[in-house]
Amino acid sequence: MPAYEYTATDENGIQFSNIYDNIDSPDMLREALAKTGFVLLKARRIKTQAGKVRKITQSEVVTFAYKFAGMYSAGLSIIRCLETLEEQTESRAFKYVISDIRQAVERGSTLKNAFEAHRNLFTDFFVGMLEAGESAGKLGTTLEMSAVYLEKQADLKSKVKSAFTYPIVVGVMCLAIVTCLVIFVVPVFSKLYQQLHVSLPGPTQALVSLSLLVKNWWPAIIAIIAGLVLLFQRCSKNPDMRSRWDNFKLNMPFFAKLNRMVVISRFMRAFAMLASTGVSLIKALDIASMVANNLKVSEIAGQLQQSIERGNSVAGSLQKYDIFPPIIIQLAISGEEAGVLPQMLNKGVDFLDKDIERTVNAMLVKLEPAMTVVMGTIVGFILLGVYLPMFDYMAHLK
Repeated sequence: MPAYEYTATDENGIQFSNIYDNIDSPDMLREALAKTGFVLLKARRIKTQAGKVRKITQSEVVTFAYKFAGMYSAGLSIIRCLETLEEQTESRAFKYVISDIRQAVERGSTLKNAFEAHRNLFTDFFVGMLEAGESAGKLGTTLEMSAVYLEKQADLKSKVKSAFTYPIVVGVMCLAIVTCLVIFVVPVFSKLYQQLHVSLPGPTQALVSLSLLVKNWWPAIIAIIAGLVLLFQRCSKNPDMRSRWDNFKLNMPFFAKLNRMVVISRFMRAFAMLASTGVSLIKALDIASMVANNLKVSEIAGQLQQSIERGNSVAGSLQKYDIFPPIIIQLAISGEEAGVLPQMLNKGVDFLDKDIERTVNAMLVKLEPAMTVVMGTIVGFILLGVYLPMFDYMAHLK
């Protein structure tokens, strides 16, 4: 998505400038700023030399959080910490973000409100932890916990992504090879068989028809694929369609278990860390539901809030939903009995993260041979279709 450099005013009418990334248009930017009480004055799209905006990476955010926590715990003021971090960062976009946060703090804004304008970058969890740290006088602790959380989530995402890199690369290479065979090899043999007046068997005729379709209608095929991608993006912004999609991800064949564990890991770690800083359980569930980024889990979080407000225990409320693994339920029961619920939930999520890694490895053990069989079948079918008429022709010659 593009990024926009903008100028806006806060509630006191003071102007400030900043960069907002991952936004589609100035209208969406205006709506996003309005939610935090800011009024957009002007905005322009930012481009690099390559025509693309350099995105702020999650690793840069993690590094920022660790440095901020370390400097603040060492006794530096918030403004001095932000000034130092602004000077040290090499990213122009990130420099604008830190500068805007620093200027907001200098104008008297709370740290939570200063970061809230960039919650798309720092996440709702980070902003919630800042609020908890400021109100409880534990800002250094909450900053360090936030850095740990962001690092764990980045590591988890990296492990899952890297584990599936090999199957994706193999699949793309297979698709490229098949496409080249269909476009360049099959037409040559088809022309040869026409000159020899060889009758084409079913597999060969199917290959020839597929080759003609791809060769003559490739613009239409690309347009259809692009249309489907745009349709999916539009549907993903519709709350009802997104809810169905999120629910499907938690129940889809083969990947359902992994998707559930990843979502619950994000949700429970955010809930446990927020609760450990003194945030109320209701508020912690509210922020954790946004961090989970799954409407089905957000719905469950709302039901958990109602259950806890009625006086039920956290463990008893979690037991009503089979989406939460038994290890989380058992440790929640033990944690409530001992009065150390956040600590026990954090341990449960650590176990869950290890299960995620084992599950990914187990899936790859099954996925790689399956992909080999599928690719072998596809390539074998193409070779059979190409050479089968030649075998028939040689038999007739004999």
